[in-house]
Amino acid sequence: MSHIDEKKSEERIRRAFKERDWSEIKSADSWAIFKVMSEFVEGFEKLAKIGPCVSVFGSARTPRDHHYYKVAEEIAAKLVRHGYGVITGGGPGIMEAGNKGAFSEGGKSVGLNIHLPFEQFNNIYIDRDKLLTFDYFFVRKVMFIRYSQGFVVLPGGFGTLDEFFEALTLIQTNKIGRFPIVLVGKDYWSGLVDWIKSTLLRGDPNYISESDLDLFHVVDDATEAVKVIDEFYSKYLLSPNF
Repeated sequence: MSHIDEKKSEERIRRAFKERDWSEIKSADSWAIFKVMSEFVEGFEKLAKIGPCVSVFGSARTPRDHHYYKVAEEIAAKLVRHGYGVITGGGPGIMEAGNKGAFSEGGKSVGLNIHLPFEQFNNIYIDRDKLLTFDYFFVRKVMFIRYSQGFVVLPGGFGTLDEFFEALTLIQTNKIGRFPIVLVGKDYWSGLVDWIKSTLLRGDPNYISESDLDLFHVVDDATEAVKVIDEFYSKYLLSPNF
C-alpha cells in the first residue's frame, strides 16, 4: 500500500469513529440513498431485456497470453454459439476475455464495471448500450445475480471468491433458482474444494450438507463448462431465446 493509500485508509477509519450530529448524518446518508437508487434504476432499465445470459467471473490480473484468458474467451464464444449472452465485470483480464469471446461471435456482451483506484477500467469488447459503471459493489452484485442464468468462475482473487460464494449462498438458501455454477481449472480450485469437504462438511459441527456439494461443478476446459450449463437447462426443456 502506498503512503497516499495508507493515509486515505487511516482517514476513513478515523471518520468511522467521529461523532456526527443528525444534520450531518441526514445529509450524507440521503445523498447516498439517491445514488444507490440511481444505480439500481439504470441497471434494471438496461438489463431487463437482455435475454438469457451467463456471468463469467475471474481475475482482472490475468494476462492475455495466459491459458485461463484463452479458456475464458473460448467459453464465452461457445456460450454465444449456444444461444446465451455473456455478462462480466467489464474490466481487463478474464473479464475482457469473456467479453471478447462474446463479441467475436456477435453475441450480447455485457459489462458491469466498478470504480476502483487501480486495475479496473472497462474493456473495448462490451456492447455500448450494455456497459454500466457502479460505485457500489453490492448494487453491482445484485445485477450479476438478477440477470444471470448461470455462473462460470475462473481463477481469481478475493473479488472472484466473493462472487462465487455470493451466488452459492443465494442458491443454497433458495433466494434464487438453482442456476448452474461452474468452476473452471481443477488445479486452482482443488485446494478450496478439499477444504470445503474436510472442514465445512466433515468438521465438528458440519457447517454444510452433503447435497450442497452438488451446487457447483469443477471442470477443466471450455467444452465441459458449456456442457454443464446446456445439460442443466435441457432437463427443463429450456433453451435460450435470442
